[in-house]
Amino acid sequence: MSILGHLEPKGVFKYFEEICGIPHGSGNTARMTDYLMKFAADRGIWARRDEIGNVVMRKPATPGYEAVPGVIIQGHMDMVAVKTPESMKDMANEGLDLAVDGDYVYAVNTSLGGDDGIAVAYGLAVMDAKDLEHPEVELIITVDEETGLFGAKAIDISDIKGRRFLNIDSEEEGIFLTSCAGGARVKGALPVDMASVNGLKITVAVKGLQGGHSGVDIHRERGNALHLLARTLYHASKDVDFNIAAFHGGTVENAIPREAFAEVVLAAEDAAQFTAKVKATEEALKAEYATRDAGIYVEIMEEAEDAYAVYSKESTEKLLHLLVAAPVGVQAMSQDVPGLVETSLNLGVVESDEQAVTVQYSVRSSVESAKAALLEKLEIIFKMVGASFKTSGEYPGWAFRVDSPLRDKMVRVYEEMYGVKPEIQAIHAGLECGLFLGKQPDLDCISFGPNMCSIHTTEEKLSISSTKRTWEFLVAVLKDRA
Repeated sequence: MSILGHLEPKGVFKYFEEICGIPHGSGNTARMTDYLMKFAADRGIWARRDEIGNVVMRKPATPGYEAVPGVIIQGHMDMVAVKTPESMKDMANEGLDLAVDGDYVYAVNTSLGGDDGIAVAYGLAVMDAKDLEHPEVELIITVDEETGLFGAKAIDISDIKGRRFLNIDSEEEGIFLTSCAGGARVKGALPVDMASVNGLKITVAVKGLQGGHSGVDIHRERGNALHLLARTLYHASKDVDFNIAAFHGGTVENAIPREAFAEVVLAAEDAAQFTAKVKATEEALKAEYATRDAGIYVEIMEEAEDAYAVYSKESTEKLLHLLVAAPVGVQAMSQDVPGLVETSLNLGVVESDEQAVTVQYSVRSSVESAKAALLEKLEIIFKMVGASFKTSGEYPGWAFRVDSPLRDKMVRVYEEMYGVKPEIQAIHAGLECGLFLGKQPDLDCISFGPNMCSIHTTEEKLSISSTKRTWEFLVAVLKDRA
């Protein structure tokens, strides 16, 4: 039974529900590519896919619109697939469990993937519609945007005809994005020496944080669970001897981690002092984050006394030094755009085994030299503790275009429809526009979208009313002949 079938616009929500029924986390998009190609074949729409799964479709202009400049609608098919700790959902093989609550669509115990499934739904609704007036429309749906914009990097757009580029990958209605930050991924591995010790195992967990998107939410200065857990253990290590047996948390580099876990082994007689130190740090963190992330708490769970494989004292120390010394969060604010973050980084994932502890960061900046300097700082810190350091997934920023006929048209249409001017903004998050501009410099790009909240988290929601208004706006833009 359809969950969204009663919602308007019916075409958009029909395709959004179908998309949500197909597993499409980053790196797991083959079934989505097959779905898109079948959609085109069933309707006789010209389409092509490339070797990594990007899909391009083309629909001719409707009568009377042959001379109107063609439009490109673009979004990405992958989502950040995260779930609550209690969820049993196999997100690699199962669709989402959708639900409606008032004005919002959400997925039960998982992320929703409105970022950027709604762009795919809008694009398919345009391609399928029989009653829309529009110029030639090209639909570009890329893979693996969330893990480094890999689809946009690889795609060949030499056969693309349009030059007006509508990127539907923004989360605030009435805001048109016209530039964005560039970024890179960092992955390092700290080799560890193992030892065997007898003692009491204690699991320490930082929980209760809000998390969020490492670009659009970074200015909120929310707590990073991995960094705060390292701080907590480092403070305890000043007075209590212990060895770390495991350290892990986070799901993807570009999501601020909400929870982090560590196992430590210590002498049973030191447990009370260790607990007291951890609780003292917890109280300090609650005060520090009272406004920004009030739900933070630290959980302590004692296990059994036994012999355990642990990291050596030196490896334990190096790990804490790395995770405490390496910066997280906002590093600089823009001097050109008030309120805009210029440079930031997010410690997104830590995983550990008996060979190494791996750490993953997302680094962003709208200033290329500042991004390079931050990467160099991280590299130095990594090397000081003997960790490897590797960057990947670098992508360019998107510079503001002074002369933009598309922007002028969209602002005019929006003002005619709603009686107010939309906001023109830059964004600290990475968008695919910069990569497409690198391939075709005369593209005229705007990014927009309906209201969504808490993207990349299990609290993600998509506004139904905003989805409808944004569809009506998109239809009006396509219909306008300017």
